[in-house]
Amino acid sequence: METPGLVVHGEAAPFSTALRSLVNNPLYSDVRFVVGQERQEVFAHRCLLACRCNFFQRLLGSEPGPGVPSPVVLSTVPAEAFLAVLEFLYTNSAKLHRHSVLEVLTAAVEYGLEELRELCLQFVMKVLDVELVCEALQIAVSFGLGPLQERCVAFIEAHSQETLRTRGFLELSAPALLLLLRSDKLCVDEAELVLAARSWARVGAAVLERPVAEVAAPVVRELRLALLAPAELSALEEQNRREPLIPVEQIVEAWKCHALRRGDAARGAPCRRRRGTLPREHHRFLDLPFK
Repeated sequence: METPGLVVHGEAAPFSTALRSLVNNPLYSDVRFVVGQERQEVFAHRCLLACRCNFFQRLLGSEPGPGVPSPVVLSTVPAEAFLAVLEFLYTNSAKLHRHSVLEVLTAAVEYGLEELRELCLQFVMKVLDVELVCEALQIAVSFGLGPLQERCVAFIEAHSQETLRTRGFLELSAPALLLLLRSDKLCVDEAELVLAARSWARVGAAVLERPVAEVAAPVVRELRLALLAPAELSALEEQNRREPLIPVEQIVEAWKCHALRRGDAARGAPCRRRRGTLPREHHRFLDLPFK
């Protein structure tokens, strides 16, 4: 009786090096891509992509066309990120960089590459900083990446003031900003949050060519105006007349809270203090202290 065969393994490093040499190599290439806004030409090998990734299997089909194939245009993925994806498909490894890892992560999610997605998530969580966190949060919200979303929110809660000053904060979507404004653990005062929300809405209004109040509508309800002192609330009310941001009824609710000196007096007006809320004389009347 013949004995079962034995699987033997050669050295992995030379094999990986050889395959890596084929990344973006026109030698034996049978498919070309034009990628990114810079329209960079990238060479690849149809059979390798198709056997490693269902997305490319569907994209490229089972039979190559005659002669030199027309380039496949992928305009939304930057060339650097696409080459990292190819490197992973060819070698099962990739070199990640802080400045481009979120683009690689986006491509991995869109192409259904779960292993690369997890590697990118691990890397992002290691290099997360003030400049990166809002963009990472936006991707987490867009693609439903729960662990990354939680990590980003926790980071912003601990570094709130620095994060509010970044360009990434101004570019957050309304759903992403809502996550932050609903947090009790932000280390920032409400007056600064109101200013940040106004700046965010102004940027959105300029990009979308819509009124500031319309852009702000999905998020301003989460601003806790009752935490502001009467003088601050009066100043906000005056500015709101000049540049509408907050619904008038929301400001009225905050005034009710002051008049009755009860945190639950204005139904729907949040009175809970955040971790970074500065103390004000009227806070002792609020029924919902920070916990």
